[in-house]
Amino acid sequence: MKIDFFDNDLTSLHNALLNKQFTASELTKATLEKIEKTDDKLHAFIMTNPEIALSQAESIDEKQDFVHVLSGLPLALKDNIATKGIETTGASKILEGFKPVYDATVVEKLNQDGAISVGKANMDEFAMGGSTETSYYNKTANAWDQTKVPGGSSGGSAAAVAAGLVPFALGSDTGGSIRQPAAFNGIVGMKPTYGRVSRWGLFAMASSLDQVGPFTRTVKDNALVLNTIAGFDIKDSTASKREVPDFTAQLTGNIKGLKIAVPKEYFGEGIDPKVATTVKAAIAQLEAMGATVDEVSLPHTKYGVAAYYIIMSSEASSNLQRYDGVRYGYRADDVKNLEDLYVKTRSEGFGDEVKRRIMLGTFSLSAGAYDAFFKKAAKIRTLLIEDFNKVFANYDVIVGPTAPTVAYGLGEEVDDPTAMYLADVLTVPVNLAGLPGLSVNAGFVDGLPVGLQIIGKPFDEQTVYQTGYAFEQATRLFEQIPDIAKED
Repeated sequence: MKIDFFDNDLTSLHNALLNKQFTASELTKATLEKIEKTDDKLHAFIMTNPEIALSQAESIDEKQDFVHVLSGLPLALKDNIATKGIETTGASKILEGFKPVYDATVVEKLNQDGAISVGKANMDEFAMGGSTETSYYNKTANAWDQTKVPGGSSGGSAAAVAAGLVPFALGSDTGGSIRQPAAFNGIVGMKPTYGRVSRWGLFAMASSLDQVGPFTRTVKDNALVLNTIAGFDIKDSTASKREVPDFTAQLTGNIKGLKIAVPKEYFGEGIDPKVATTVKAAIAQLEAMGATVDEVSLPHTKYGVAAYYIIMSSEASSNLQRYDGVRYGYRADDVKNLEDLYVKTRSEGFGDEVKRRIMLGTFSLSAGAYDAFFKKAAKIRTLLIEDFNKVFANYDVIVGPTAPTVAYGLGEEVDDPTAMYLADVLTVPVNLAGLPGLSVNAGFVDGLPVGLQIIGKPFDEQTVYQTGYAFEQATRLFEQIPDIAKED
């Protein structure tokens, strides 16, 4: 069996299973074969789990349980999402061989609806990075150009969907780690409102910022996946009890009267002129469809990166204390005492970027630096939230570029942390404010995709999807696919 996920969205795949055009087992087997054939060029996966996946598919076929749209459909999971009995490492040496004894809540929800995880997608180590080059296992390549980065930290999930290896995948977004790789790979990536999706079972990097979200080729597919994974979870104290709507309900293509705000700061210094031109053309398309567009100001945007890296690193330094060589994961040999065990295990088990952020965070929380750094960063976070609130008092969505550039070359920036951090300038404010943010393909610059970021009010993913869907249907950019997906 040969399957092409570019000719089939989630709904058509579901209908094909219902009509017995193929079985879930055949679809799963074909997916695994495609990954085995293609992934040596991308390294989107750390590992696959064929035996478990095929067993799940056979069970669904026996029961003919295709009630839910995701039943029998394959997906990839970022390797920081816990899967019971399946190795989950966060792409770090320190967790090599670790097999959780439980499933993350999002995995439980997907399992309940019959979705089949075929493997764990590569990522930056502990989600720390913007290019999927800090992984202990491999460097992932961009689906459109294998000499370019796929973005990060969820680069494996994004590349797998963009190359047609799986129809959808899950990633996590702490400061842009879903939206930026979605932009670099020309697909749809949603970072939901903080609390919309349970974080239980997601390896914590920065607990006040992390969110799980879906990657898909189309906006409707993305909304369908969020329908499944969203909702309250008693195991997550930050999960919202707010009712989960049908995120596909407003996908009409009509945005007449929609009020769009375009922050002038999103087109300032550091934004590639070609990217700016492409995104402005996309905004003009939305205006031509009946939306009203006004320029606004988010004056504290320029402080967002600095505040983010202090808050994120501080929370990460606390969360990563659990990796000590005592309870699970990697343990250093030839240690003299407990302190030596801690030092050697972390020195040998963590990569450079993780160590860098732990040190930055530990310093920011220290007695002499707390007031000067962490406390000020928290105040800036409040000012950013107030900026967004003022704009959303008069507008439905905020629109701009997802990233300041298109995908850059592998190895170009990985040794320049400052350049990597500054590249997050357009995405981190959304996490600091806890807002929903979507990236859709806005067009191409030099053969590489450009991301259009659509930001919404808290818990208003529906309007964000409505905007993205209207643009997507008008432009049909999702019909353009990378060469790697055309190879037989």
